[in-house]
Amino acid sequence: MASENRYIHNALKQVRLQAACSSIHGFSISGLATYLQFPEMNFCVDMGECPLSATPIDHVFLTHAHGDHARCIMRHNSLRKMMGVERDSVYYVPESIYEGAKAWIKAEALFEGVGEAKFRYPEIEAVRAGERIPLRYRKDLVLEPFEVKHSVPAMGATVYLHKKKLRDEFLGKSPEEIIELRQKGVEITREVYDPQLSFMGDCLGESLLENQDVFKSKVLVTECTFLDSDEEQMAHKKGHTHLKSIVHALKELGSEVKCEQIVLTHFSMKYSEKHILETIASEIPKEFLEKVVAFI
Repeated sequence: MASENRYIHNALKQVRLQAACSSIHGFSISGLATYLQFPEMNFCVDMGECPLSATPIDHVFLTHAHGDHARCIMRHNSLRKMMGVERDSVYYVPESIYEGAKAWIKAEALFEGVGEAKFRYPEIEAVRAGERIPLRYRKDLVLEPFEVKHSVPAMGATVYLHKKKLRDEFLGKSPEEIIELRQKGVEITREVYDPQLSFMGDCLGESLLENQDVFKSKVLVTECTFLDSDEEQMAHKKGHTHLKSIVHALKELGSEVKCEQIVLTHFSMKYSEKHILETIASEIPKEFLEKVVAFI
């Protein structure tokens, strides 16, 4: 293993992947940095680094406070101002770290020399588990956070495509009949929330089955920090997911796994690309192997 380390991922080189709900641009290696951009959704998960490609993105969800996931939130805010982006981006953060995030953001600004009188908070929104939040500039997309287990307070979330559909009892009605029903004040549509994307953030592997609805999303992004058979105890100690936990969840749920893609991220920096791909190929059950993609 040690002899392969020099072939590990280029330092912070952006990875690009075409997924069912959006393309994914970003980087995710444990301890280095994680940021995952979904450009077609105008959405980003975490901001451990902030390349220029992040500047057009208006919505950022912060899974937890660790620096390799959070340190560049204010860099993102500043770059947008420098690049002339007029509207404020929105930073969605777990309620448990909201006050700490505000204190940190203000302290960073003052450290950089921003005067107290000139300081202004970016748009920070505290979110709670189970709450459905329409994205500020994409009302057709709804964010629903959920709790996960990590070494610090942390969240994952699902992004739904929200739309209205005609109620079943009115299917087949003519346009004239539909108009007449509307004029009479009849509610002819129903709310539909179609799960597009779920992401786990940093978490223990057991969080997958505790939030098993994530396997109904078109795309599931889940961390896979540890791979080797002698590292399960280490994974639990660090609050991270071992590949065996993902395998267990897939076997447990079987045909209930509806994802078109399962994207594995956040591998330990000690693994080579070769080791990651070979281990996934040998451990993931064959019936799921075509769905599973390593984000490397």
